[in-house]
Amino acid sequence: MVPLSSPEWSRLKHAYGSAENIPRLLQQLETFPPSVGDSEPWFTLWSSLFHQGDIFPASFAAVPHVVRILASAPARAPFDYFLFPASVEVARVTKNIEMPAALAPSYMEALSQLPSLAAAAVRADSDCELSQSALAAFAAAVGNIAWARLLLEVESCDLAEVVSWYENR
Repeated sequence: MVPLSSPEWSRLKHAYGSAENIPRLLQQLETFPPSVGDSEPWFTLWSSLFHQGDIFPASFAAVPHVVRILASAPARAPFDYFLFPASVEVARVTKNIEMPAALAPSYMEALSQLPSLAAAAVRADSDCELSQSALAAFAAAVGNIAWARLLLEVESCDLAEVVSWYENR
């Protein structure tokens, strides 16, 4: 994992250039801030690291930190802690994006933790966004990219229509 204090972040790239701003934003995730509209730090993290569906070397470096923070208290984590790594993995696979070799071990290790973290985070009273993103992260982590993609794309307000389509096809 690239330490947050490493100068390597200034050499990593995101949608807007140098990723030197990313460690500060990742540190802010330690308090489990909600993601509402354009609230920080999530707004800039999403905009920089998953820009219009595109991912970057800094995206791969950020995922282990998001998962590390998620692992510290999975029951406190808002949905983005699952949605972000799931989205990065789906984009990596579907767009055939090569990950920098130096980032691969910590990235893949972080992904391997997502199924157990999803199980620890989702409860009977969890909201739909958390349940859906945790399921997507689980699916992405175990290589079921088509299921992960479906879970990432279908909004809960469209679920009845999707089920109806399936039943009537």
